[in-house]
Amino acid sequence: MEEKQFNLSNPSSSHDSRQPDSQHDQHGQHGLSVARHGHAHNNNSSSRPSSVGLDAPQLHNPDEKDSRLDSDLPLAAEKSKTSKGKKSQESYDIPDSYVNVPELEEIAPIPSRDAERWRPSPFLEDEREIERRFSDRQELQQQGGDEPQKAEQEPEIEEEEEDHVSRLATEIYTISYLILFAIFGTLARLGLQALTNYVGAPVTFSSVWPNFAGSMVLGFLAEDRMLFRHEWGTPTYELQLMRIKEMQAGETGESDSDKAALDLAAAKKGHAAIKKTIPLYIGLATGFCGSFTSFSAFIRDIFLALSNDLLTPATGPVTVPRNGGYSFMALIAVAITTVSLSLAGLFVGAHLALALEKITPSLPFNFTRKFLDPFSVFLAWGSWIGAILLSILPPDRFINEGESEIWRGRATFALVFAPLGCLGRFYISLYLNKYLPAFPLGTFTVNILGTMVLGMAWDLAHVPVGGVISCQVFQGIEDGFCGCLTTVSTWVAELTALRRRHSYVYGGTSVLVALACMVAIMGGLRWSDGFSSLKCLH
Repeated sequence: MEEKQFNLSNPSSSHDSRQPDSQHDQHGQHGLSVARHGHAHNNNSSSRPSSVGLDAPQLHNPDEKDSRLDSDLPLAAEKSKTSKGKKSQESYDIPDSYVNVPELEEIAPIPSRDAERWRPSPFLEDEREIERRFSDRQELQQQGGDEPQKAEQEPEIEEEEEDHVSRLATEIYTISYLILFAIFGTLARLGLQALTNYVGAPVTFSSVWPNFAGSMVLGFLAEDRMLFRHEWGTPTYELQLMRIKEMQAGETGESDSDKAALDLAAAKKGHAAIKKTIPLYIGLATGFCGSFTSFSAFIRDIFLALSNDLLTPATGPVTVPRNGGYSFMALIAVAITTVSLSLAGLFVGAHLALALEKITPSLPFNFTRKFLDPFSVFLAWGSWIGAILLSILPPDRFINEGESEIWRGRATFALVFAPLGCLGRFYISLYLNKYLPAFPLGTFTVNILGTMVLGMAWDLAHVPVGGVISCQVFQGIEDGFCGCLTTVSTWVAELTALRRRHSYVYGGTSVLVALACMVAIMGGLRWSDGFSSLKCLH
């Protein structure tokens, strides 16, 4: 593994380096250590270690054999001191596998919130490899009956009473948020596509705009420090920030300034890791952003550009014939436009989070834990049942009797299939992303699988068999299931988090394999019998 280091006192000496030096890394991991515990003093809340509840690794030395459990936790002590006399708090019991969700990785696009300092941000493959090794070592220790070594002579700190949210309740909340935001993300994607599909549009394939917007929302969430500022009931990031400002105000030398910057990096990293254990954040990042964007629609547009079937709005189902060279240029144009705009959206969202930090509201702790979490269960499942009922009895059947029923093809069938795709992506990522740290296998699998399903649904909808309802079902599978199973926002976030060489390999392989599958599936019909006109209105 290549090592990259830099000197904090001279930021210009490092250009593309993201690996911290040993001193910087040691301080930078304190915040993440506290964050992975949920509470610094809550290590004994479960008899087994949790991947989310473990201390951060020393990222500069992944082969280090000693335990990562840290006895020096300044931020933990700060949280504990400020929590004396507080009311009871609730912490979630997050399953171990949640650490493999790609949207919950360290994917903050901005490497530093201060132009003169670099925040320690490990490469994605390094973080996953260390997590895997540490989890394996902890399992071996458990099987041998050995408990992880704890810090000796820890100061006695009065602990506050804690209401523990059970594992079952945590998973129910997470699944409910994923269902709810999958529906919202699908509606946002379909609505934005409709708005950007107009006569004279400068970009004729409307799927690019949901991919840009969804990536921008994910960038905002990854860099934001205010929406979940209260974290576990105490605004620890704000308290730590105030303490750092006081330290900087009374600093006497350069060493004090460096220590303040390092502690601030630890606080930011700790906040980011804590919010990623909150079901609402998982729903927003994985459910909404992943469903707002669609990798399968991106590959479909690439193929349609290659086959000269990418229609201009309001021009009808006829395209002007052209030679293969122009079709290849159209393919490159769609690929470059979508990837570049999606990457730009990720960074624009991160910059917006920094620019709006002073005015971004924070979600109240009691409102989120006591009301929003339980309410999301009823709202999510009620919305999904409502979409099923609207598909059985579409409203336009009773509004315009005798007219074509278009609601099911445009929206309701998509909303029925959307949660299935989102949940499939979530659980496939949980179990596959851990195997190849340098190649996110989970995201790759869902993107390729969703692209293949979309190609088959497209072919079945464009053959002269079946009726209107079957055509609408296939459209619902394309927009709902495939749109939520595949994701561009997570894909571009992973591209920015991986090492440059791994990023190009992963990104190029994803596009080429998906396009090859689409050529094999859709190309077989297109270049043999041709696409028939749809029997249903989209």
